[in-house]
Amino acid sequence: MGMPITIEIVDNFASEITFRKIFDYFEYVDKKFSTFKQDSEISKINRGEIAREEWSQDMKDVFNLAEKTKRETDGYFDIIDNNGKYNPSGIVKGWAIYNAAKLLIEMGIRNFYINAGGDIQFSGKNSEGKLWKTGIKNPFNQKEVVKVVYLSDGNGIATSGNYIRGDHIYNPKDRKNLINDIISFTVIGPNVCEADRFATAVFAMGKNGIFFLEKMKDFAGYMIDKNGVASMTSNFEKYTASG
Repeated sequence: MGMPITIEIVDNFASEITFRKIFDYFEYVDKKFSTFKQDSEISKINRGEIAREEWSQDMKDVFNLAEKTKRETDGYFDIIDNNGKYNPSGIVKGWAIYNAAKLLIEMGIRNFYINAGGDIQFSGKNSEGKLWKTGIKNPFNQKEVVKVVYLSDGNGIATSGNYIRGDHIYNPKDRKNLINDIISFTVIGPNVCEADRFATAVFAMGKNGIFFLEKMKDFAGYMIDKNGVASMTSNFEKYTASG
């Protein structure tokens, strides 16, 4: 996936095998969906080597989720890139983290978090028996945390922005012009898959993304614009209290 992945498990019966199974799963996802690997399934699809009816079930699931997100965001999410190729990177990460979390739960693990490139799925409580907490970085000074949020069992958080990887997110409705009015957009959702897919879409909307998210039940958002001014949904502050 080209990014660090961190897993913390509080339950003391977890073993090295537990961690290995999860990292093996992420390696499987990378080999299947990486647009940088010539032998990945998505690369073969883009070269026209695999017919749609021959796609793996995981590939079909991701494409179906992408199409659902496109409908729900009025077209502001689209996995077809500017070169006309399929690039599901904007949705695969959250989907994979959520699936990895389900694997841990199936193994009896209840208290953990999985962090892949800043997108995080939480479960249960931390080692102190409290809510998990994480910080939102200042995109202009990544050593600084501008907000600390406390998240409960099942919550997921995802941030989209152009301050680390450059201009890799585009507005599907205006592909020629870069998104330059906002710098980062953090979304809290019912799980990391939901948070991730909408984080990409609302960033593509620019400053209007905060109004879109305001209308969504079970979601909260924190947006930082090009001038360093933050805007948040009306329910965001409830996540800044430790409970």
